[in-house]
Amino acid sequence: MSAVSEIAPGLFHWTAFHEGIRSEVSSYYLRDEGVLIDPLLPDQDALKWLTDNGPPYAVVLTNRHHYRDSGRLIDLFGVSVHASTPGMHEFTEGQQVQPFEFGDELPGGVIAHEVGAICPDETALEIPSARAVACADGVVRWGAPDAPLAFVPDFLLGDDPEGVKAGLRAAYRGLLDLDFDHLLLAHGLPVVGEGKERLRGFVEG
Repeated sequence: MSAVSEIAPGLFHWTAFHEGIRSEVSSYYLRDEGVLIDPLLPDQDALKWLTDNGPPYAVVLTNRHHYRDSGRLIDLFGVSVHASTPGMHEFTEGQQVQPFEFGDELPGGVIAHEVGAICPDETALEIPSARAVACADGVVRWGAPDAPLAFVPDFLLGDDPEGVKAGLRAAYRGLLDLDFDHLLLAHGLPVVGEGKERLRGFVEG
């Protein structure tokens, strides 16, 4: 698969162009666990790569908007797809998405943590096996690989942008109690090695 990188042992990252938002987005694969996070496949080679490195058996979403190529993966590999209960209204019966509650342990030992604020189903995924936390839309990184963490533009934050930002900071402050090194972003490149400290700086900035 083009542009795939192993950012920590058994944890893989790649980007793909999302036609709906006209932007590159990030996806992740826990190879030993067979778990994909927010998957969008960049090309046909991705399917062979996943077969050779798995294949996957589950998909976990950080929010309902990140279903992406989950339907294809259900058809091709028979994966189960998991999303938080507050976002289940987004999916049709044919999409075969299983709800989870905040606090649940999910496939691969992934633990779901509530973020909320930007949308009710916004979830952070704690991945103990990879010492990582995956976030959805509440924190992003635009541009260069060393770009700072940021919020999305205010017009995407509803009628009370400052209130949403305060809620996100509070939720992320709680995540700092977790033991992790890597911060996996759905929008932007992951922060490898210093993810917790970068998130701390974002919360306190």
